[in-house]
Amino acid sequence: MGGPSEAGNGMEGEGGTARRRFAEAAREERPDLALLCLLIGAEAAGHAHGGREPGVDEEPAVDRIVDEGQAELDRLAGLLPYERGRTPAQWARALERTLGGQLGFNGAASDYQRLESSLLPEVLRRRRGLPILLSVVWTEVARRAGAPVYGVALPGHFVVGFGDPVGEHVLADPFGGGKRLDEEELSAMVAGATGGTPLSAASLRPAGPLETVLRVLNNIRAWAGPRPEQSGVRLWAVELSLLLPHHPGRLRFERAQLLVERGDFIRGAREMEEYADVVATMEPNAAENVRRAARAARARLN
Repeated sequence: MGGPSEAGNGMEGEGGTARRRFAEAAREERPDLALLCLLIGAEAAGHAHGGREPGVDEEPAVDRIVDEGQAELDRLAGLLPYERGRTPAQWARALERTLGGQLGFNGAASDYQRLESSLLPEVLRRRRGLPILLSVVWTEVARRAGAPVYGVALPGHFVVGFGDPVGEHVLADPFGGGKRLDEEELSAMVAGATGGTPLSAASLRPAGPLETVLRVLNNIRAWAGPRPEQSGVRLWAVELSLLLPHHPGRLRFERAQLLVERGDFIRGAREMEEYADVVATMEPNAAENVRRAARAARARLN
């Protein structure tokens, strides 16, 4: 179930400058992927160490995070040697040599255990991250340099394509330092992530900016999920997801549950009841279960 973000949901104001700018950027006709990912980093900075740091949510601080990140992407693009009329394979090789080889952008299994691996400002600083954030770096640097480039949201692993998605193209794995991938490797990658599902043309289509951003936020939610002490991180990741023009409707219920877990019983119960009203027509049993959870949340006040 999908749902549009609504200006009246209150979350933009709760999050301040970074959240307001994130909502605005997500509604642009051509969303800026780098900007959205940098604003996720600004939101994380505002909640660092379990609480909002003094002044970090002020507009100058958000501007600094965004400006420094965009400037670094520009700088990295300027490091690519100029070569007229590169083929897709040559573009992939140039990015592999510069970002993966000279600068050491890559990933390792341990990066999945770090929140910083999902935050673009930190990935630019550490040159380490999850496949999707490293792919954001690759695509944004390559785009600035004039390459025909796009992200590919394979099941379980994000990669980058150079060239024409339905014509001549090559795929590279930024997590592996930019290693180019042949069809056999792609098939094994997809089969490993899905339990045997074969590689399909649909899985190789370009990923749009908002699809990519939602997947970044899903990764943050997945990181915080098994860490109860990080419920605040999971909450802001859910709330940013809800600001996207299209998002899974069930995220509204997840937000309500998190509010209850964090002791905001009244607001959490109210949002559960509102969600139940939305799904009641199509899923009456699910709606009743949600109303039951809302009653249980209100009972915790007694």
